Amino acid sequence: MTLHIEISHKELQKQIRLKQIVLGGNQKLKIYGHLNCASGKRMKKENRVFFVSEAEAQNQGFRPCGHCMAAEFRNWKNGLI
Repeated sequence: MTLHIEISHKELQKQIRLKQIVLGGNQKLKIYGHLNCASGKRMKKENRVFFVSEAEAQNQGFRPCGHCMAAEFRNWKNGLI
């Protein structure tokens, strides 16, 4: 997990381009989703974290976003994840 406040914009763009960061999340709400999610784009920088994979996010106790990851969210809600 990478905190947004601890990474420069240039390094963030590089890691996204190299697929070292593929998901974003809200540290306070424990929700993760796609980087282009409208909900994720509105969150405060100090709450934003980044993940390499869904497994990493889930291992950190995060749940899928109900907007950009609707199928994964339903599986989580039904106890399948």
